[in-house]
Amino acid sequence: MENVVLIIHLILALSLIGTVLLQRSEGGGLGIGGGGGAATGGRPAPTAMGKFTWLLAIAFICTSIALTLIAAEKSAGSSVVDRLGGTGTEEGVPAPDLGDSLLPPSADDDPLVPTGD
Repeated sequence: MENVVLIIHLILALSLIGTVLLQRSEGGGLGIGGGGGAATGGRPAPTAMGKFTWLLAIAFICTSIALTLIAAEKSAGSSVVDRLGGTGTEEGVPAPDLGDSLLPPSADDDPLVPTGD
């Protein structure tokens, strides 16, 4: 199910990119290039391409929400530590013995430190 929704999501994303790039620039972004305001009267009538872009955008958002819900359902009740092998100090599981591997070497082990002999 997740793979089907993901494939539909990718197709919608590519289609949305294509339809946005095919549309004619109206020059109204951030008030740049439109000029005059009162004489033009406002927004132009919606075109079929504009309506199709909105339809693709709504479908893209719906598949995004669906993928989020599927991912949340799959990970419910588990943590990253559980998925990686669970080497933590859980109930009944002892902590691993790391020995002296995390401690710095002592002066006796370091060949660069003079021992006073």
